[in-house]
Amino acid sequence: MGAQIRVYRQKIASTTSMGKIFKAMELIASSRIGKARARVSASLPYANAITRAVTAVASQSEVDHPLTTEPESIRRAAVLVMTSDRGLAGSYSASVLKQAEHLVELLHEEGKDVKTYLVGRKAQAYFDFRGREYAKVWTGGTDAPEFTTARELREALLKDFADEFEVGGVDEIHVVFTQFKSMVVQEPTVIRLLPLEVVEEESETPADELLPLYEYEPEPEQVLDALLPRYIESRIFNAMLQAAASELAARQRAMKSAGDNAKELIKKYTRLRNNARQAEVTQELSEIVAGADALNG
Repeated sequence: MGAQIRVYRQKIASTTSMGKIFKAMELIASSRIGKARARVSASLPYANAITRAVTAVASQSEVDHPLTTEPESIRRAAVLVMTSDRGLAGSYSASVLKQAEHLVELLHEEGKDVKTYLVGRKAQAYFDFRGREYAKVWTGGTDAPEFTTARELREALLKDFADEFEVGGVDEIHVVFTQFKSMVVQEPTVIRLLPLEVVEEESETPADELLPLYEYEPEPEQVLDALLPRYIESRIFNAMLQAAASELAARQRAMKSAGDNAKELIKKYTRLRNNARQAEVTQELSEIVAGADALNG
């Protein structure tokens, strides 16, 4: 009985220690989620403005630009997968990887080769464990993205988009990330980044507002040359910010659930320890009574 009580005491101590870690991580995620959501909101005005500018140029001028023209045949597609660097965030990274696997399967069914780019150590570990190839990986700071990382991603993707198929070039680019909708809902999402599909983020601008008429100086082709890389960069950075907010929200929810489970386990182990202690006391009393009866006999 004494050994059993010691086991329960050790389990209570270890579970209590883990519960403190879960609580600390929940508080850290809670304190950072506000800033992450603010960064998502702050990125929207610039993304909307450059989206409207690109939309105006592409729609008001008949420009045959490589980034806006659908190729005759798509032989290879690039897939950028955004996961987290750390775990303890529930099914956050697993959901993104599942969505990416589904996309890759669809692309293969269409007869397209796939060239993969990864963001986050979870994606890297997933591909390394399965022995799958990937073109490049970016790690570090997935819960607090830097704009320089988005610029590096843009440069790498646009370079491959401009290269020929024979030297590893791609004909289209997809991004798989988690879209932040609310503290409860984060949705794995796939967008086709190139060839360009202009999609404006949600804003207070009325949907039926007409685009302004522009007179271009220099020519529209040169305007698109300058605008489109910045547009791609802003879309990638916005996706990174939404993924970061989603990661923190998922981690906060997962740590709260883990903390609640730890409390339940502590209650369970405490009850079992008390039962074992009561059984031990009862056994000792029975032995004392039996011994006294034997002496009296």
